Amino acid sequence: MSDLAQSKCIPCESDIPALTNDEIQELIKETPEWKVVEVDGIPRLKRSFSFKNFQEALDFSNAVGTVAEEQGHHPLICLTWGEVTIEWWTHNIKGLHQNDFIMAAKTDQLFR
Repeated sequence: MSDLAQSKCIPCESDIPALTNDEIQELIKETPEWKVVEVDGIPRLKRSFSFKNFQEALDFSNAVGTVAEEQGHHPLICLTWGEVTIEWWTHNIKGLHQNDFIMAAKTDQLFR
């Protein structure tokens, strides 16, 4: 199990810098099933999860939402029949922060 999944998110202040490309490449090794995608020039972590039916996908979405609320860090969740796509990024710094990788690892843990 990834150490990231056991970490807690830290409050993000607007003046903290986004991760550099080198820092992202190091952290992505701990969440290898996630991809870094760019949307409107902002990097995000993205992964899709498959389920047998809508209810399983909904239950997973709700579980991710519960952990996100507990950690104070919230994703984009796209729910459809049998699939959930999650995107993590830190809105106020318009980039990726260690919190995004922590939450990706926690999301993976929920899926297992």
